[in-house]
Amino acid sequence: MEGNRKLISPFHRTRCLAAAAPGGKAKLTHPGKAILAGGIAGGIEICITFPTEYVKTQLQLDEKAYPPNYRGIGDCVKQTVQGHGVRGLYRGLSSLLYGSIPKSAVRFGVFEYLSNHARDEAGKLNSTRGLLCGLGAGVMEAVVIVCPMETVKVKFIHDQSSANPKYRGFYHGVREIIRTQGIKGTYQGLTATVLKQGSNQAIRFYVMTSLRNWYKGDNPNKAINPVVTGTFGAVAGAASVFGNTPLDVIKTRMQGLESHKYKSTLDCALKIMRHEGVRAFYKGTVPRLGRVCLDVAIVFIIYEEVVKVLNTVWKTE
Repeated sequence: MEGNRKLISPFHRTRCLAAAAPGGKAKLTHPGKAILAGGIAGGIEICITFPTEYVKTQLQLDEKAYPPNYRGIGDCVKQTVQGHGVRGLYRGLSSLLYGSIPKSAVRFGVFEYLSNHARDEAGKLNSTRGLLCGLGAGVMEAVVIVCPMETVKVKFIHDQSSANPKYRGFYHGVREIIRTQGIKGTYQGLTATVLKQGSNQAIRFYVMTSLRNWYKGDNPNKAINPVVTGTFGAVAGAASVFGNTPLDVIKTRMQGLESHKYKSTLDCALKIMRHEGVRAFYKGTVPRLGRVCLDVAIVFIIYEEVVKVLNTVWKTE
């Protein structure tokens, strides 16, 4: 019996050690992989969800100060299709697509870079640090990509609503904006954009980090099913919508063709409150909620799956 215990005990010790540390140290994602995977995810996502972004922006630009053009989401879609065909729902896609790829690339690249330096000895990222890393990623994407991209997109969509559209395409539109307003014309609403993107990504990555840590438990390398990732992404997206829709409304107004009416971000907020009331800050919430939940779910699913593929062909450890 004593001899048997000596033979068996090393095996038991190995099993006990494996149970105590099921996943070992968490594997880190190289920022280079994050940039590539984020760009691919961003490009695919925007092609799927753009019509809801178009409707949301149209409803936000449909100010109460004038007779409203649309009676709701369905009416906006109906009028757009009747007047411009189904392709009308994709007006401005080129400007957003050109920006969406580098936007997601910068977002995930910066987040992974910051989070790799913020993890503990076991490679785990807690929720608070996830929020701060998300905030940093959001501010960076706002300044480098989102503000000029969104300004051009809003001007394109607003231009279509006018009696005589001025812009014939993406490059023509950008050229005209810079010619008449200078580079500053592509950076309207920068403060509102930084606030919106910073809070957006802070909320989303906080929720995603919290849910991932809960799901993985004591095993930091536990695989997450794409369906679970998508569900977590949708929850994170919904949280960000309810958290910062007022900032999104202000940003859209500051970047529209009538942005000259506002002296600053604060002035825009005060005028909306004075002339349209608190409810105006939540214009476009329903179409934005649907788009953002789908958007964040798709982006995180594609991002995680592309990273898995890259890990097999690009060795960085």
